[in-house]
Amino acid sequence: MATTYDQIIIGAGFAGLCSAIQLKKNGENNFLILERNKHLGGTWYNNHYPGAACDVESHLYSFSFEPNPNWSREFSPQQEILNYMEHCAAKYELQNHFRFGVNITNAIFDEANGIWNVETENGEKYSAKVIVSCSGGLSQPSFPDIKGLETFKGKMFHSAIWENDFDLTGKTVAVVGTGASAIQIVPAIVSKVKQLNLYQRTPPWILPKPDGEISSLRKWLYNSFPATQRLHRKRLYWQHEIMALGFIKNPGILESWNSEILQQAIVAVFKTKYY
Repeated sequence: MATTYDQIIIGAGFAGLCSAIQLKKNGENNFLILERNKHLGGTWYNNHYPGAACDVESHLYSFSFEPNPNWSREFSPQQEILNYMEHCAAKYELQNHFRFGVNITNAIFDEANGIWNVETENGEKYSAKVIVSCSGGLSQPSFPDIKGLETFKGKMFHSAIWENDFDLTGKTVAVVGTGASAIQIVPAIVSKVKQLNLYQRTPPWILPKPDGEISSLRKWLYNSFPATQRLHRKRLYWQHEIMALGFIKNPGILESWNSEILQQAIVAVFKTKYY
């Protein structure tokens, strides 16, 4: 017999938490959050590799309705972001809505009754009028199809399944890919390893990251006068929106501005091997 809910949310990352909080704000309490991990957080629970941090400013990369005046850095590290998500879940009393360690294997819509029937890997059954999918677009680690990978005798793991108990000190390490994760991992481990080989297919453009500690004065200001934090968030938002216009639309008025950006940027040129 399936347990029936009004809504079932799949995933307990930022999208899942936000959906649950908004449901509560609208007086909805008969919902369930199904999460295959043993803890909430999604990306910020799974990804704990060296250097893991947000690549969007903390005051923007957070819920607008739940500002955090005490972010420690402009771009907060993984654990601090996870702590923030835990705070949100506790404040909005979501604890009783979670079911952790639940992997959905089937979801079928019953058109006659207008209801979703959900089955899990453990044989549990649920039903709901509405399913909200918040599983994320990159929730499943993807290994490249490289000849010989299956016979490699050394230690190997994905950045999203980082083995923190494995010491890289003095090791020869190969990092495959130069995406956002590698850009954070490589600077964090390069001084520890004996040799680091970085393999890329497409050289990325990299801009300096304007990171740094947020001063006690700014934290005091945001705590004492919340409007100042809201103004800072709005400034960050429009700053990024204007930058997007420069890259996508490239109107004449932004050509000189784009030229300055390109002068600051560097093309990451690493040891390259094409597969």
